[in-house]
Amino acid sequence: MSSPQLPLRIRERKALLMFVDLVLVNVATGIALVVWALKDGRVPPTPFVLSKLHWFPLLAGLWLLLALLNDFYNLRVAADPRVSTFALLRITGLELVVYLLVYFFSPPDRPLPRGIVLYHAAASLVLVALWRALYRLLSRSALRRRAIVVGAGWAGRTIVQAIRENKGAGFELVGFVDDDPAKQGQTVEGLRVVGTRDDLVSLVETEGISQVILAITHDLHEGLFRALMDCSEQGVEITPMPLVYEEITGRVPVQHVGDNWLVALPLDHASAGGLFPVFKRGLDVIVSLIGLVVLAALFPLIALAIYADSPGSIFYLQERVGQGGKTYRLIKLRTMVPHAERNGQAVWAKERDPRVTRVGRVLRAAHIDELPQFINVLKGDMSVVGPRPERPEFVAELEKRIPFYRLRHAVRPGMAGWGLINYGYGNSVEDALIKVQYDLYYIKHQSLYLDLLILLKTLERMVLLQGSRSGQRISESANRQG
Repeated sequence: MSSPQLPLRIRERKALLMFVDLVLVNVATGIALVVWALKDGRVPPTPFVLSKLHWFPLLAGLWLLLALLNDFYNLRVAADPRVSTFALLRITGLELVVYLLVYFFSPPDRPLPRGIVLYHAAASLVLVALWRALYRLLSRSALRRRAIVVGAGWAGRTIVQAIRENKGAGFELVGFVDDDPAKQGQTVEGLRVVGTRDDLVSLVETEGISQVILAITHDLHEGLFRALMDCSEQGVEITPMPLVYEEITGRVPVQHVGDNWLVALPLDHASAGGLFPVFKRGLDVIVSLIGLVVLAALFPLIALAIYADSPGSIFYLQERVGQGGKTYRLIKLRTMVPHAERNGQAVWAKERDPRVTRVGRVLRAAHIDELPQFINVLKGDMSVVGPRPERPEFVAELEKRIPFYRLRHAVRPGMAGWGLINYGYGNSVEDALIKVQYDLYYIKHQSLYLDLLILLKTLERMVLLQGSRSGQRISESANRQG
């Protein structure tokens, strides 16, 4: 069986999508400028287009920002025609809305052109839609990576499930390789066990394998190590299962790390040194000052609404676990009835928790109840972006039940987080397990770009009043009030 013509890796697929999108968006800008010129009777249009070159980076930057906010480079979105089309329509609609807002507030003496954004939106919509349809067609054949999974155990089954749930990753799974005699010829997760370590090299050659996924969580057998080296010499990519899972899902599979913990966990992260902590702290201070100004402007109305709905204190203080396992007092606006926890015992919140007041539901949906935490950020207890802080009672339980849970305390906790925008609030140990997978991914890959992306997505959730839920979850365990 011949190998695919261009078996792209996951990050290469995302880069290809972004590169071609930006090329086409700039082509759309050129088309818009030409139409603008011709409607004004400027023939030939070339001199006019050259005088308006600033529109290319402006419209491309706006379009890319909206694309990122709408998960347009999520490969699962790219692979689904319906979801991808809906995302593209949202991007186009938001582009028009943003431009109209800027147009409305532009100075009268320097008005913006009215037509260019309409021409650009129409052209970019058509061009990008055609490109994404072509990409999906290519993904079924020329761009697919034929892969084989070494290990048909728990880790192997988990990575197969993850790949099938994320079809946009572009893998074509050939089967399992496993040394267990009882598994030979058997079907596991819909894939056959096609051989042992002794068959790996020949399978790679005959099946046109581009990637070997190593789902072994214990020490490698010497024979398997030699087989992997032979495959590597043939140009085949050898990747531990945790790294493939991480790249596909944006989570670190803490249950399946095994002996691969060094390559899968965030031990050498950006916050450990260098300039990143300085820049991150600067971002924290700037965003916090802006946030406190907003809180000061809204506070009289908010305080009156809280007290009128449920007489009691306006603010709520609660102990949380911060960086290095140290505790601090977190400040929030009260959203539950007074004495919500009987006998002061910490409990997980429930969906549609009856303890939440009517005003509290609105404050949570808009994330307004979190605004006083900017005080914690200025004090250095928290960061604007980071893992959501938990209560000491829950941390003690979770550290016993979830591998590597304490690693999330390697950085300051945050008001907004990677787990929050991808999974939402949780109310159980099972939810906490998934959230810690996202937290460790964030710590491992943290950067100013990722922080800004999380902040923008959080702002979007605030505007759309999605703060109190994600799927069926309405409240995080970190928001228990008594």
